[in-house]
Amino acid sequence: MRTFAAAKKKHMEKKIPLMLAAILTCGIALTSCTNSDDAHSMPDDQVEAQLRQMTLREKVGQMFCVRPECLDTTIHFNRSGGIDQSVADLTKVRLQAVNETMRGVNEKYPVGGIILYAHNIEDEAQLARFIPELRALKGSPLLCIDEEGGRVARIGRNKNFKVKTYESMAAIGATGDPQNAYECGHTIGTYLHRYGFDIDFAPVADVNTNPKNIVIGARAFSHDPAVAAPMVTSYLQGLKDAGVTGCIKHYPGHGDTQTDTHFGYASTQKTWAELLSCEMVTFRAGIQWGCQLIMTAHIGAPRVAGADVPATMSPVLLQDKLRGELGYQNLIVTDGMEMGAITQQYTNAQAAVGCIQAGVDIVLGPLVFTEAFDAVVRAVEDGTITQERIDQSVRRILKLKNRIRR
Repeated sequence: MRTFAAAKKKHMEKKIPLMLAAILTCGIALTSCTNSDDAHSMPDDQVEAQLRQMTLREKVGQMFCVRPECLDTTIHFNRSGGIDQSVADLTKVRLQAVNETMRGVNEKYPVGGIILYAHNIEDEAQLARFIPELRALKGSPLLCIDEEGGRVARIGRNKNFKVKTYESMAAIGATGDPQNAYECGHTIGTYLHRYGFDIDFAPVADVNTNPKNIVIGARAFSHDPAVAAPMVTSYLQGLKDAGVTGCIKHYPGHGDTQTDTHFGYASTQKTWAELLSCEMVTFRAGIQWGCQLIMTAHIGAPRVAGADVPATMSPVLLQDKLRGELGYQNLIVTDGMEMGAITQQYTNAQAAVGCIQAGVDIVLGPLVFTEAFDAVVRAVEDGTITQERIDQSVRRILKLKNRIRR
C-alpha cells in the first residue's frame, strides 16, 4: 500500500498535466460544439414565429419536465415528506405505459419533458413500447433520465438490460485519464440514444470535498477540481458524440454538504470566493465547453445568497452569479421539486412560481404537476410573472429541442 506522502507526491505530479488537459479538452470541445450547434440552430425569427403561435398554457407546459405518474391523477402523492415517500409508493404502482387518464390530463396540461425512473422501466420490449407513447404526448416532450453510471443508473442497474456498467465516477477519476470519462459518457450515451432518450441528467460536476457527504460521494469524479473538470467535459463530449445531451449538476456544488436534500435542508457555508476556487472550476469548464443544461441543487448558500433559501429559489445564485458572472446562457433546470428540501418549506404553487422568478427555465418533477402548472399560469395572468419572463425560457427550450431533433 502506498504511503500518504507518496500518494500526495504522485497526485501533485499529475495535477499540472491534468489542468492542461482540462483547458485543452474544454477548448477543443467548445469549438466543436459551438460550430456544430450554431450551424443547425433554429433562426431567431422562426423561434419568435413559433412563440407567437403558442398559447400561454402551451408555453408554461414547455417549462415542466415531469414523472409519467404526474399525468395520472388517480395516483396520489404523499405530500408530507418529499421524494423518499413518493418513490416508495411509485415503485408499487410501476407505471410503464401511457394510459387514457394520462392522455386526458395531457390535453389540458401539455408538457415539455418526461423523466423516467427505474420503476418505469422493465425491459427492452416494454421500453420500446413506452417511448413512442410518451413522444406522442401533447407538448412534444424531451425524454430524460438519470443515467450517471455507478449507483445512479436506471438502466445500467436493471438486470434485464445487457449494457456495460461502471463502479463509480470516483473510480474513473482515480485513473487520472479523462479518456476514461469520455468512454463512459459515450458508452452510456450510445445505449440511451438507441433506446430513444434525448437528455441524460449527468455527469455530476460536484467536487466531493466533504468526507461526511452522504448524497454525492463516489458519484463525483474527485475531491480535486483540477481532476474533476476534464473528467466532466470529457464525459459531456462522450454523450454528445453518441447523440445525447448532457446536464451538469448540482450547481452551486453539493459536494461540501453533510445532509441529503432528498429529505430536508442542506447548505454550504462557503463564500463565493471559496466556491470560485473549487466548485466553480468544474462548472466553468462545463460552461466553456458549451453545456446545454445545468441542474440546480436545493442547497442553501447563505454567505452568497444572503439568506437560507435553496439555490433553486435564489436569483442571486442563478441570475447574478450563474448567468451574470459566469456568463451561462443556456438552460437552467431544477433538481426534483418533490424533494424534501423543497416540499418541507414550500407549497407546490410557491415552489413552481418561486423558482421561475429566480431564473429557472425547466421545473423538474413537481410533486403535483397540475397544481404547479396552474399556479404558474395564474402568476402570469395576475402579473406576478411577466409574459416576457416565460418567453425567455421557452425560447431556450425551443432552440434546444430543435438542436436535439434536427
